[in-house]
Amino acid sequence: MLTGSELLATVEAMGRVSKSELVRHCGYVTTKADGRDRLHYTAFYAALLEAKGVNFYVDRQGSGKVGRPLTYTTKVHFHGAVMVGKAYMKMLGLKAGDLVAIRLGPKQIYLEPVEPQV
Repeated sequence: MLTGSELLATVEAMGRVSKSELVRHCGYVTTKADGRDRLHYTAFYAALLEAKGVNFYVDRQGSGKVGRPLTYTTKVHFHGAVMVGKAYMKMLGLKAGDLVAIRLGPKQIYLEPVEPQV
């Protein structure tokens, strides 16, 4: 996938071509399991904006990744499970398999990391 000045130069050199051809030529394409191509328009346009000096993403907690901002809300699933996202787990330093204590307050639920018993 082209980025930076190389992306800008390629877009300029290609002139007036279709969007799909431009995205494909710049490398923003992957092959699906059935053999068809999947064009990544959003990633292409984000890279193009960044190459032009526009960066509207905010890096949270130095993760190096961008995405939706954290909302600190979630839904209760039909069977009563509550999903806690990966970003929140990273903020707490938790990994898969770590124990979390559930503490109930008045109309509140607290999740607290539990130190493993050795």
